[in-house]
Amino acid sequence: MQKPQFLIGAASSGSGKTTFTLGLLRALRLRDMSVQPFKCGPDYLDTKHHTAAAGRASYNLDTFMASAEHVREVYARYSQTAAVCITEGVMGLFDGYQQMKGSSAEIARLLQLPVILVVNAKSTAYSVAATLYGFKHFCPFVRIAGAVFNFVGSEKHYNYLKQACQDAGVEALGYLPKCPDIEIPSRHLGLNIDSDFCFDRFADRIASQIEKTVEIDKLLAVCQTDTPDISESPISFSKIPMRRISVARDEAFNFYYPENIRMLEQRGEVTYFSPLRDRELPLSDFVYLPGGYPEFYLSALSENKSMRQSIADYCRQQGALLAECGGMMYLGEYITDTEGRSYPMCGILQQGATMENMKLKLGYRQVILNGQTYRGHEFHYSSIVPRSQPYTTIAEVRNAQDTMVDTPIYRIGNVIASYIHFYWADHPAFLNCWESL
Repeated sequence: MQKPQFLIGAASSGSGKTTFTLGLLRALRLRDMSVQPFKCGPDYLDTKHHTAAAGRASYNLDTFMASAEHVREVYARYSQTAAVCITEGVMGLFDGYQQMKGSSAEIARLLQLPVILVVNAKSTAYSVAATLYGFKHFCPFVRIAGAVFNFVGSEKHYNYLKQACQDAGVEALGYLPKCPDIEIPSRHLGLNIDSDFCFDRFADRIASQIEKTVEIDKLLAVCQTDTPDISESPISFSKIPMRRISVARDEAFNFYYPENIRMLEQRGEVTYFSPLRDRELPLSDFVYLPGGYPEFYLSALSENKSMRQSIADYCRQQGALLAECGGMMYLGEYITDTEGRSYPMCGILQQGATMENMKLKLGYRQVILNGQTYRGHEFHYSSIVPRSQPYTTIAEVRNAQDTMVDTPIYRIGNVIASYIHFYWADHPAFLNCWESL
C-alpha cells in the first residue's frame, strides 16, 4: 500500500525546517488526517513539539545511536496506522557526524523517503536554481521531490523562485512569507517552553499560512511511496526483574526518548511521578530521572523536601536509579542559577551544579562500560562543581570521531548518573548494568 511519506530537509540549519514541519503537521491534523511525525537525530525537544502539533507521538530516527535495522523497525511500526508520515531532518540535508553518516540524507536513503527541500530565499531569487540543481544531482540515492521556500518577500519574489525550480528540474510546492508571527521563539535549548507561550495558537497560525501559500495536495501526491513492513528484532532481557519502574515526568524533567520508555514497559510496569508536585517516590525497583529544565524550577524542587528526602532514602537503601543530565543535577547537593543563587537538592552526589558562566557542551557519545559499548548524546549548558576530591568515572567515553572526551559516568551505590542521554532502545543490555553494582 502506498501513502504520502517524505523527509523535510534543508540546504542548511536555519532554513525553516521546524517551522514548516510543525505547520504542516498541524494543517494535516486540522484536515482530520492521521499524520505520524519522526525526527532525524537525537533531538528530544523537536519530537515533543511534533507530538503537540500532530496529536500523535513523534519518534527519533538516529543511525549513530541505533542500528539501521532498529531505525527501520521504529519507522515501520509507527507508520502503519497513519495516513501520512513526515520526518523532519536535522541540519543541512547531507550534514552528518562524519560526512553523510548520520545525516538526513542517510535516513532518506535508508527508508526510501523522497525529500521536500526547505530553502531560505532571503536575499536571493533565481540563484537558488544552482542550489536546487546541486541538491538534486549530488547524491543519486536521494530523490528531491520538491521545494518549499521560506522568508519570501512577495508573490513576485516567489515567481522568480518558481522559474528557478523549473530550470533546475525541481517541483515548486509553495512558500512561507517573511512574517514575525510564524517565527519560532527560542531559548538556550530548543523551542521556547515558557508558560506564556501558547504553542497551539502558534501552530495554528503556521498551519493557516501553509494552507494559503503551499500546495499541500500536490505535495502529498508527489510523495506517494510504499509502506514498509514491520520486522521486529528479538529482545533479550536479564532474569533480574524490574517489576516496578518509576519515571520522573513533569515540567522540570521530560527529556527522554519514547522508544526507551517502550523498552522499560516491556521490562516492567511503568509509573510516572513528579519531583515538583508529588510528596514521595512510588514503590520502585528502578527509578529513571531524565533530563529537562530543573534550572527553571529550582525553588519548587528545593521546597519539595519530602520528595527530595524520599529519593535520597531510596538511593541510600541501594535502590537502582539512572539519572541523566538534569536528573543528575537534581541528585547533587545544590543547583546554582545564573544569578549565583543556590538551592538545596537531593544530596546523593557530593557535588553541585551551576548555570553560571554557561558554556555549551554537546555531541554524540560512545560509552564503554563493563566491556559493552552504549550510545547516547550530550547537550547542556550547566557544569559540575566538584568537592575537593571529584568522583572517578566508571566508564570510558568517546565522541563520534572516536576521540576520548572527559564526560564522567558516576556510580554511587546502585545509582548511575551522567550528563549523557542514553539511547538503550536498541541496546537493552544497558538495563543489565545494575546487576554488577
